[in-house]
Amino acid sequence: MPRPSVRGKLVDAGYETLFSQGFQGSSIQDITEAAGVPKGSFFNHFKTKEALVLEALARYEEVGRGDLLFDETKPPLQRLRQHFEFLADRLEGWDFNRGCMIGNFATEMADAYPVVREALLGALTRWTDAVASVLRSAQTAGEIDPRHDADLLARFLVNGWEGAVIRLRIVRNRQPLDEFFAICFGMLLK
Repeated sequence: MPRPSVRGKLVDAGYETLFSQGFQGSSIQDITEAAGVPKGSFFNHFKTKEALVLEALARYEEVGRGDLLFDETKPPLQRLRQHFEFLADRLEGWDFNRGCMIGNFATEMADAYPVVREALLGALTRWTDAVASVLRSAQTAGEIDPRHDADLLARFLVNGWEGAVIRLRIVRNRQPLDEFFAICFGMLLK
């Protein structure tokens, strides 16, 4: 098995460090120490810490299991619920203290870092578009009312999820997620 490159080590360490400690709470020194590489090597691969944030955000999207939304062997609402259940299980596995990287970076960086804000908008847009696509499939399959605006409903679901994730970081338990599922899947999407 080939050894990871210095850049790969920096991305891996940056993902973990930035996600667990936040942008302001992570120094380049913290990241290079976690990667096991000299501090000076950071700038051979990244112009700024913000550039590493963009890589971490891309990695976060890759591991978010968006593919569950497009598993057409399952009915649309089952796929949608399975996607959010995956996200919920991951949050619980982190003892409710990591939250969502998109939301974390949004609250910490969106005002001061326009490039990061644009990347966050892109991530949210891709996620929302995927959810809307599943909702349109659910409408076609007769699972939900076809009169609903799928794009508006998708934005509401993503926004509701992000709000629930912020709250769970405060209460440190699954209750906000359980409430999200109860309202969205038990009432709204019936």
